[in-house]
Amino acid sequence: MTDYAPPGSGRGTGDPGDPPGRPPTFTSWLRSRSDEELTALLDARPDLAQPVPADIGALAHRATSRNAALRALERLDRFTLQVLEAVVALGDDRLSEPVGAQPAELAHGLDLTPAGGRGTEALDAALDTLLSLALVWPDHGRLRPVQVLRELLPHPAQLGPPARALLAALPHEAVRRLARDLVPHSTASTPVETVATALSDPARLSTLTAQVEAPARRLLDNLAWGPPNGTVTDARREVSLATAASPVEELIARGLLVATSDDTLTMPREVGLHLRSGVLFREVDTAPPAFEGRPVPPEAVARAAAGQAFTVLRAVEELLERWTQEPAAVLRNGGLGVRDLRRAAQAMDTDEDTAALYLEVVRAAGLIGTDHRVAGEWLPTREYDLWRERAPERRWLLLARAWLGSDRVAALTGSRDAGGRVRNVLGPGLVRPAAPQSRRDLLTELGEAEPGLAPDEDSLMARLAWGRPRRQSPVYSELVGAALIEAAALGLTGMGALAEHTRPLLTLDEDADETAARVLSTELPQPLDYVLVQGDLTAVAPGPLVTDLARELALVADVESTGGATVYRFTEDSVRRALDAGRGVADITGLLERHSRTPLPQALRYLVSDAGRRHGRLRTGTASSYLRCDEPALLTELVSDRRAADLELLLLAPTVLVSGLNRAALTERLRQLGYHPVPESGDGTMRLGRPEVRRADPEPSTAVEGAPTPELTRAAVRALRAGDEAATVARVPVSLPEGGTAGSRASAVMEVLAEAATAERRVWIGYTDTDGRQVSRIVEPSRVDGGFLTAYDTTRDAVHRFAIHRITGVAELAPSD
Repeated sequence: MTDYAPPGSGRGTGDPGDPPGRPPTFTSWLRSRSDEELTALLDARPDLAQPVPADIGALAHRATSRNAALRALERLDRFTLQVLEAVVALGDDRLSEPVGAQPAELAHGLDLTPAGGRGTEALDAALDTLLSLALVWPDHGRLRPVQVLRELLPHPAQLGPPARALLAALPHEAVRRLARDLVPHSTASTPVETVATALSDPARLSTLTAQVEAPARRLLDNLAWGPPNGTVTDARREVSLATAASPVEELIARGLLVATSDDTLTMPREVGLHLRSGVLFREVDTAPPAFEGRPVPPEAVARAAAGQAFTVLRAVEELLERWTQEPAAVLRNGGLGVRDLRRAAQAMDTDEDTAALYLEVVRAAGLIGTDHRVAGEWLPTREYDLWRERAPERRWLLLARAWLGSDRVAALTGSRDAGGRVRNVLGPGLVRPAAPQSRRDLLTELGEAEPGLAPDEDSLMARLAWGRPRRQSPVYSELVGAALIEAAALGLTGMGALAEHTRPLLTLDEDADETAARVLSTELPQPLDYVLVQGDLTAVAPGPLVTDLARELALVADVESTGGATVYRFTEDSVRRALDAGRGVADITGLLERHSRTPLPQALRYLVSDAGRRHGRLRTGTASSYLRCDEPALLTELVSDRRAADLELLLLAPTVLVSGLNRAALTERLRQLGYHPVPESGDGTMRLGRPEVRRADPEPSTAVEGAPTPELTRAAVRALRAGDEAATVARVPVSLPEGGTAGSRASAVMEVLAEAATAERRVWIGYTDTDGRQVSRIVEPSRVDGGFLTAYDTTRDAVHRFAIHRITGVAELAPSD
């Protein structure tokens, strides 16, 4: 078993620099940790370094605060939590035993002995974890829990408080009566000490439990494995061995149950341990339950996940391109309406639940936002234009990172809040702070499965319950269930197993994104630069197209269906759309001839040339509007067309008509009648081009910050060491004038610092920073002028300027022995 206090290591005796005879403390143990161990602590508990503490004392205070300790407990698996509870139960300083628990006692309490058929390797690993998290610390060969755990784990292993703590809360006379009955001739200093010593003696406890009748013994057995409290009437009744008349009174008279309120009796910890024969838990599982699921080929998992990732990219781009032209309205609460959600699902060729997920993810990625007008609209942002130009694997990576860090849960769309209001996608009410952690928990657990196995949901939940017992709740289970569905819909998993391109995203590796992109790039379908044009005026893209071809084809044809292959249909309207955007007949036919693996059918050539021949023969202007044409016969035909009666046309000249409609209405109506007008400007030139592209400003990110990088953690450790040196270094104060003006004192400070700069020696200064905090710094002065000290600050590991009037004290560093 691991020795937690090797001779000369300082790990069990506190800081080697402490004066002889000073009791070890948690702070001195932290100070004795190596830089690597402190780095591991900040990696495991990143909240301790946000912001970086001023010194080791501040780190110790933060590490033992209630909130920080609660966050650390949430990271423990069931076995490690049981080990911690054992340390708390056996290492309580209110027990009669010495402070702290020995590893051998923990092994016995957890039934991890060769006699029990199990070794202590798992115990050693759990204790190393607790030490690395600074939840326990060694003291002369024993392990002590940090003090706050007594409050956070009031009933460790379902045991009650130590007898000494329970007896100290009783009236003095009641304890004296109990001491006289149990130990008539005690030599202990106080009645509490007398009774607590008696209850800590296994032989005395065996005698006391043997004295009670069968009903009282059954009551003890019912409380032995917890909870240690029982409810009765008049729990504080006066009882002695001579007057005990009921099973409960028998136990009260012997100190086996102690009143803790008017109606509650509690079994002391020593009694519970004795009844359990020193074993703390009925069941101790040192490893999580085995995975159960179905076998799946790893290559099938990769194909399924990569295919879904490609589907996500295509769906998102299809929707945002449509929203560029036809934005969706913003509800008054800031969300998206049900009808617009339904339209978005149709545009992305998916169901509404998946559409809601995609919308939440693209918003978290900063690809959509609102235009902040009175009648707001959801629009793509400028970030979308940059995103669209990236490689497919990079585009997916941005969406995956956004989902992992977002605290919004799309699965809540359509549910009702406490006020009965429906939650809309992109609206309020979808935030769940625990969502990012539940997603990482799920994916990390999936990553533990053997390659080729897709775990079933019950198996995953059982392992999560073992791995994160402190997080278990109905809300957590709901979040994990939603994350399982969302991960599959986004391509992080395939066929129920974790995809290889997802694994790097769960690590702290600096090159995680590069690794994930490299893996995914080999799995995604490679973009094609060709299509198959068919005789029914359609073109089939058998896979994803290169960006330029996809854009041009979307301009000249309409998407008819998607799936493994995309089918585009050429129509008169789609060809006219390309002509309106400035493409000519030769441009369109040239594009299709270059990129089609099949000959262009004659019908398609006729369609394009016919549309091009008629395109622009009519031109609309503003009269209210006018029509101008170089072919008088066409205008005569239009005036005679009965369908155009509502246009209020009047022939002004053989080549000019005027209308009572405005130009936009006239142009749209003529297109409905089968003509192909184009607008023109005041100088008679045609106005071709696509509609104006509008963009929204990206919204502030709500993603949860990830863990700090290794460089930041190492820098935090260096700052901690420097700050601790400044706070604890031996120093000789420099006398400064107490009276006189502020200027005379500043002059004295500048003189001392100038001398230190000349001698090139370090000094200690007390300083009031801009936030009003009093801090200590060890600096190497280089220049003093203009009311400022320029010096190398060891805490910040950088040159810094200090205002002289903020320096509260100066001291020379005492020479080291």
